[in-house]
Amino acid sequence: MFETFLQAFIPLFVAIDVFGVLPLYMGLTESMDDASRRKLTVQSVLTAFSISIVFLVAGTIVFSFLGITESDFRVGGGVVLLVLAVYDLLFSHYHERTPEPLLGVVPIGIPLIMGPAALTTIILLVNAHGYGWTVVSLVANMLIVWLAFRHAPVLIRGMGRAGLRAVAKVIALFLAAIAVMMIRSGIEKMISVH
Repeated sequence: MFETFLQAFIPLFVAIDVFGVLPLYMGLTESMDDASRRKLTVQSVLTAFSISIVFLVAGTIVFSFLGITESDFRVGGGVVLLVLAVYDLLFSHYHERTPEPLLGVVPIGIPLIMGPAALTTIILLVNAHGYGWTVVSLVANMLIVWLAFRHAPVLIRGMGRAGLRAVAKVIALFLAAIAVMMIRSGIEKMISVH
């Protein structure tokens, strides 16, 4: 049971990459007071969670309607994750400033917390572990994001921006490895069916 939770939790944790998002979050909110930042944190996490639940339900329905199989999505999603991971490894992130009332929705809620990698991972987790474990791992990950954002100033002081960037690069390597595993398993499943 705990092993199944970890199998659902870890890929989503890696895809969300809270340590990679943290410096961006601090950069976007540096001019805010603590109360405004706390309110924005709640808005960001609720936005990311809401979008992921909608995608979790609608994504599987749309895929079923279009005849997209789990193997198809594993290969396609794996390729997308691999491209995103390689991009994260090679380039720094840059996001334009957005007016403060919208920061929690765009760009923090989407795409910083719940970006293409996380949304792809959610669909794959539903196919591999079902809705229950996917939602449990999603809630656990959103709690971690909330805690990290809530304590972002302390974390950044402790690790430094360079330390957070290093952790983000290591997480991008894990994301690349997970992407390759997804592509491999999708191809293996396609071959075994035919």
